[in-house]
Amino acid sequence: MTFVQLIDCKTSRFDEMNQLMDTWAERTKGKRTATHNVVAKDRSDASHFIEIVEFPSYEEAMRNSNLPETDTIFREMVALCDEMPTFTDLEVVRDEQLYAGNARRFFETVATEGELPPLNDLLTEDYHDHDPGNVTDTIGLDAMRRQIEMYRSGFDIGFTIDDQITEGDRVCTRWTFKGDHNGDFMGIPASGIQVTMTGATIFRFQEDGKIVEGWWHEDRLGLMAQLGALDQLES
Repeated sequence: MTFVQLIDCKTSRFDEMNQLMDTWAERTKGKRTATHNVVAKDRSDASHFIEIVEFPSYEEAMRNSNLPETDTIFREMVALCDEMPTFTDLEVVRDEQLYAGNARRFFETVATEGELPPLNDLLTEDYHDHDPGNVTDTIGLDAMRRQIEMYRSGFDIGFTIDDQITEGDRVCTRWTFKGDHNGDFMGIPASGIQVTMTGATIFRFQEDGKIVEGWWHEDRLGLMAQLGALDQLES
């Protein structure tokens, strides 16, 4: 779970404090576990600053705190403050930017060339997938991998993200799928033609950014028409 620490301090020596933060970043290069860092200045009090530091988890934050470089920088920071800084430790319970980014990363990962990555950093083990094109829901990470592999074995997959809307723990992504039909797909032998399919997917996320549930709405009928499957049915 993402962890955020707020460092609240007052100082009349901000330029020196800013240089100290640069020194900290340089000394801990390759060791520091923070993923994002923001320094904000109080508009009503020029001596009041808050540093916001984000970590992948509390454990990573503690690993960062235990670095000898961090201890040295902390003592130097206290010396620059007008009073003792205060620390607020926060567990992130919702991060819409993270959710939207992971939704995009899912489509990028599915289109990866070569072997399909494990996906366990994107989907929960009990992931639940809803797709009206399937007879039953797809439940579980392994089952979802098999579903994805069905498309990957039939097409050279590429996705374009056309639009994305985030609200709460859900992200809706409107996408365009393009692929060359170079392998067997649902019993249809490779034709070499390029197909296009549009659709939208709603993903529900848990707090750590993993996808728990998905709802797909795609033009699979149009895809099958491009592959000539509907002509075979009519004949």
